[in-house]
Parts: sequence; C-alpha cells; structure tokens
Amino acid sequence: MRFKDVFSIIGPAMVGPSSSHTAGAARIGRAARQFMGCVPSKAEIIFYGSFAATYQGHGTDRAIVGGLLNYTTDDVRLPSSIAIAEEQGMDITFTQGTGLYPHPNTVRLRLTGEQAEQNVDLMGISIGGGNIEIVEINGFSMKLSAMYPSIIISHMDWLGVLASVTDVIRKCEVNIGHMSLDRKQRSGRALTVLELDGMVQQDLLLNLEALPAVTSVKVIDLNTTF
Repeated sequence: MRFKDVFSIIGPAMVGPSSSHTAGAARIGRAARQFMGCVPSKAEIIFYGSFAATYQGHGTDRAIVGGLLNYTTDDVRLPSSIAIAEEQGMDITFTQGTGLYPHPNTVRLRLTGEQAEQNVDLMGISIGGGNIEIVEINGFSMKLSAMYPSIIISHMDWLGVLASVTDVIRKCEVNIGHMSLDRKQRSGRALTVLELDGMVQQDLLLNLEALPAVTSVKVIDLNTTF
C-alpha cells in the first residue's frame, strides 16, 4: 500500500493563492509539457466548471502556461508566465468549455508543436492539495496521478505486449505501482500508463522502445526538472 506524505495533503510549495487552482494547474501544464517534449507553438486552453468561473482571479491561466514552460509550482516566474510565453512565440487562447466534464476543476489542453507528431490533446483535473489526475491523452482514457515517475507507452494491441512490457520492467528491477490501459479497437492502437516506484532509467526506455509493438515511449516525472 502506498502512503501519501504530509506535503501531498497540505499542498506543495507554490506561488499562487490556491493549491487546487494554481499549484494543481501548474502540474497539469507541466505534465503536458513533459509528454509533448517541447514548448508548444500554440496552446488552446479550455477550462470547465470552477476552473472556468475563477481562472483569472486564481491565476489558473498563468499556472497552466507556466507549467507548459516547464516551471515548477514554486517558480517565481509563474505570475509572468503568459507574457514570457508570448515573447517566446507561443500563441495562447483561453476558452470556457461546455458539455460534460469529470471534475469541477477540469482543463483540456490542445497543444500544437512544430511537427504533427508532437501535437497533444490532454485533459487533466485538479483534485485538491496540488494533486492532479491526467484522465485523457489523445483520445485515450487513463488514470495518471503524476505523483510518481510514469511511463506512457503507445503501442499496438497485439497478443503478449503487456507481458513483454512488464518483463522489461522486471529485468530492470523496477516495481509497478499502478497500471492503466486503453485501446481504440481490438488489435488496433493502444496506450498503457505505468506509474513506477523507482527512477526511470535510460536503459529501461531503450528496451521498451525496442519492442516490436511499441511506437513511442514518453516519461512524465514532475519530481525532476528535465
């Protein structure tokens, strides 16, 4: 059983008035940035629920953009992040979403990179105390807390793929704390998310990328500064 430390309950060190609306938002933005692997050239940021009603007053807009710039929750540049991003050429739009959403503090990030394969469509929720969940990436459902080093594997839904993935991780002597998987269709594209109890080593990534069914391997680790 995993136990939360006191900082995951009271919230992280942060710049901003709200652990949910500021710190959590920054972590969602940073998770998207790490998955994308670069600063987006265009960011369409869609707020839902409480986020939509209060994002300007609580600095949620600045926190999200700061995360996209890879700023941590306590980075003093967060209040100026929108101006900094625009100076770097990022085209940013904020809108209020309609329709169903999974949590009062929900945001969808539609991010565009210089190349089509860098584009990301991510939905995240801020669940309190700076804690978040990523619930969707590029149309695949998931449950990713981003509290632990995480690997997101895009692959084909072929027989034995998960066995091969877990065998690679076992050989690298890393324990899996949580796993979720979604697929588009039988034998079609799939996405597996693994939250790990240990650091993600380069040889682990290389061995996963070498598997025949795997098309990409991404890392989200909000405890690092990469």
